[in-house]
Amino acid sequence: MAQPKTLQQAIQYYGNPDNCLNHLVAQRWPSGVECPTCGSKDVRFIATRRIWECKTKHPKKQFSVKVGTIFEDSPIGLDKWLTAAWMIANCKNGVSSYEIHRALGVTQKTAWFMLHRIRLAMQDENGGKLKGHVEADETFIGGKARFMHADRRVKNSVNPFYNKTIVMGVLERDGKVRTQVIEDRDRKTLHAMVSDNVEFGSYLSTDDCQGYWGLYKNYVHEIIDHAETYVSGKVHTNGIENFWSCLKRGLKGTYISVEPFHLFRYLDEQMFRYNNRATKKQSISDADRFTMLTANLVGKRITYQQLIGKGEEAQAN
Repeated sequence: MAQPKTLQQAIQYYGNPDNCLNHLVAQRWPSGVECPTCGSKDVRFIATRRIWECKTKHPKKQFSVKVGTIFEDSPIGLDKWLTAAWMIANCKNGVSSYEIHRALGVTQKTAWFMLHRIRLAMQDENGGKLKGHVEADETFIGGKARFMHADRRVKNSVNPFYNKTIVMGVLERDGKVRTQVIEDRDRKTLHAMVSDNVEFGSYLSTDDCQGYWGLYKNYVHEIIDHAETYVSGKVHTNGIENFWSCLKRGLKGTYISVEPFHLFRYLDEQMFRYNNRATKKQSISDADRFTMLTANLVGKRITYQQLIGKGEEAQAN
């Protein structure tokens, strides 16, 4: 069978462990298998165990394709890992751990851990700033007042943003989006996010939030007052508002409840799908998006203890 193009074909194709191995080897070692410990290419393949052994004498001579990736130390087969990766990379509104649990025959806890490890591979490490015409906006993530307990509802009536997490985003029109969880909407915070992600001199559209005032010094800054209108010529924030809509559809409809501690991981997931979408400028298929994800597996690892905030790295942060 040729390389899969649909979920059904992916399940059939990656049901063969040799296809799984060949795909990951081609992604990780396009110039030939290398020992992850010493970098030597003088290795031999042990077919019965689907692992390699480095001929150089050093500890950890034997290694599998999982070593040094998000799959490391996982007893879950690559057929299930790659199916889960295909699903989360291509389901526009995300895929819940319960759906992975039912579809792949793993426990819900295992499925939750798998999805978070895949989200780690979705992190965008591509440098460079956005340019051209950029939109900036912020949104609040949290439950609606009518669904809250009576005590929280009272507090929410006084402060509609009570117990909500603030997320800011900048979006290049017909391009990529960047998001970040922020503590407040102060001018210092919003200006820092814009300057870190947008080239000076770019055309910038925002709403009338006071935190954006003063950006005209470094940008061609145009403001749209939503109390009067939502579009004035090319000045609007509809692009980033559309991204917020897609994000919240997944958070509320698929994931139901997301802890603020993990919110940035769900932002990574949504940004990955949005930034690798099919547009007028680029034609990207489900298979292309899956390949982009599996090409970004190496050097990323998180343990369960770190994920729940009890690992050494989590405590240090």
